[in-house]
Amino acid sequence: MAYIHQLAKWPEFEWDHSEISPILAQVRHKQGLHMGRMDVLGFKYKEEAVLQTLTQEVIKSSEIEGENLNVDQVRSSIARRLGMDVPGLVATGRNVEGIVEMMFDATQHYSEVLKVDRLFGWHAALFPSGRSGMCKITTGGWLKPGNGPMQVVSVAMGKERVHF
Repeated sequence: MAYIHQLAKWPEFEWDHSEISPILAQVRHKQGLHMGRMDVLGFKYKEEAVLQTLTQEVIKSSEIEGENLNVDQVRSSIARRLGMDVPGLVATGRNVEGIVEMMFDATQHYSEVLKVDRLFGWHAALFPSGRSGMCKITTGGWLKPGNGPMQVVSVAMGKERVHF
């Protein structure tokens, strides 16, 4: 199996409009129905739905990378960032704050051009100490020549696994 970045035409993609358009129309219709239902709920329930959706987005996105975050910490971080008065907020670690910060920027400013400074800012937010576990890594900058290719590694003591 090839990763998307290994495809010959990466990142120049082509698609068949006749295949994708009906699928996109169905999704857009369902999105409209969902938005209509949300309008009926009222502010309190909409706010809670947004909090729950964003929390799950951060949790699931992190799971893809093999990172299992504490749901209560993610929820608390997002609620504070949204200025929500939610009972039972817990203290959060810098790793959770960095991931939430990066996800908020990506989802709230998705239409902005992704410039180098913004990309490096995300990386620095994810790895504020300049380390990934015990390993020193380059943060907020390009990999240095001679360091070899970037790797995504799951680190279980003595059972390191290179994903790509």
